[in-house]
Amino acid sequence: MWSGPRNLSTAMMYAFAARGDCAVWDEPFYAAYLSQTGLEHPMREDILAAGEVDPVAVAKRCLSTIPQAQSLFYQKHMCQHMLSGMPRDWMREVQNVFLIRHPARVLASFAQKYEEPTLADIGFAQQAALFDELTVELGQSPLVIDSYDIRQNPRQMLQRLCTALGLSWTDRMLSWPAGGHPDDGVWAVHWYSAVHRSTGFAGPEGPLPVLTGRYAEVVEKALPYYQRLKAFSLSADDFASQSDADAARSAE
Repeated sequence: MWSGPRNLSTAMMYAFAARGDCAVWDEPFYAAYLSQTGLEHPMREDILAAGEVDPVAVAKRCLSTIPQAQSLFYQKHMCQHMLSGMPRDWMREVQNVFLIRHPARVLASFAQKYEEPTLADIGFAQQAALFDELTVELGQSPLVIDSYDIRQNPRQMLQRLCTALGLSWTDRMLSWPAGGHPDDGVWAVHWYSAVHRSTGFAGPEGPLPVLTGRYAEVVEKALPYYQRLKAFSLSADDFASQSDADAARSAE
């Protein structure tokens, strides 16, 4: 799952973990990203101490035996972590999904936890580049799903996603225990307070936040990347059409 920050990505990780057949990994390349960029993120030293700073080793683990003897492995990746030169050949061997969110919503949320975020910090350009790499260079058709649509109707959109991935559906994906997950990254204490209080997906989102000044400029730069991937996103209508087609085949 390729996402940016503040994008429902942790809730999605919890949803897949709740299936009962799925191991999860929280931001595998984070320590390597901080090591290579030198960025002063919150809890930087803790993240470096807890994670693997060699991106080659991380990539190998992405394709290694699934932890906890599970049959599925959900990897929550941040697009901005995939710096130039980091190994990407492993992406050929996995199913890639892009989780998107309108940049105004991302920036309004991210700025509450991180001072002076830039376009590079929120991952939109990197997300589009990864999508292009998979489609153009590798000939894949990666899935795209919008967090707005998930919050509008979690059951329907997650059913649609599971169908597209060839996975069975279970209602267990709609809820999880409050308090976090054992596989949360060490940074969870800074970033995950809201999702730790949750036991399921939050309700539908309201109107877009109105941002001004430099934040509005960052949103304007990010918007074309979001809109380009939005054109490929799954929708509830897709699910309804597929369900109608399946029903028609059954009737025949």
